[in-house]
Amino acid sequence: MHSPDDIQYALETTRVLREPDRRIDTFGDTRFEFQLLSELMDRSGEVRIRTGHLEAMRPRIMRPSAYSEIELEGFNNDARKRLDAMVEKLRAEGKDLAFLQYGFQFRRTQVTEEIVHDRIEAVRDRVMEDIRRTGNPARAIIEGVDDAWEVSLFKFAFEMILRSQDINAFDFKRRGLL
Repeated sequence: MHSPDDIQYALETTRVLREPDRRIDTFGDTRFEFQLLSELMDRSGEVRIRTGHLEAMRPRIMRPSAYSEIELEGFNNDARKRLDAMVEKLRAEGKDLAFLQYGFQFRRTQVTEEIVHDRIEAVRDRVMEDIRRTGNPARAIIEGVDDAWEVSLFKFAFEMILRSQDINAFDFKRRGLL
């Protein structure tokens, strides 16, 4: 279990270097690819690249306590505690958590890991050049903290929710559901 300081550090230092071209669909599931770069804490000149998928299930209109019902499939046993701690931290900071009323479910598929022996700046440049060359519109590039990498992934997911929230609310209103 990570300390509140570990979670705070991960929240402050995680950066989304490239976000996917699309937002979370209002009436269907959305699948994002991610590459999460992180320097190894105990070794210099080594970067871990985690690659996987994150699925946001179609949003649902739910009661305000919906965050406790978010299903975390494929995450380790401490993921619920980390998610709850991050939500409480954001709530204590006065962040608007209204998006949680949608009750998204997140499923992380199998994540592959690769250790690259180089500086983080060089790895970052290569990964960004690769995405420019391939142009994959569903891929996110995230730079985060190695030992709290799931917090970095949660931060990305929450940022995608915040960017999708207005579009989703508009779609629900247009169909008379809100």
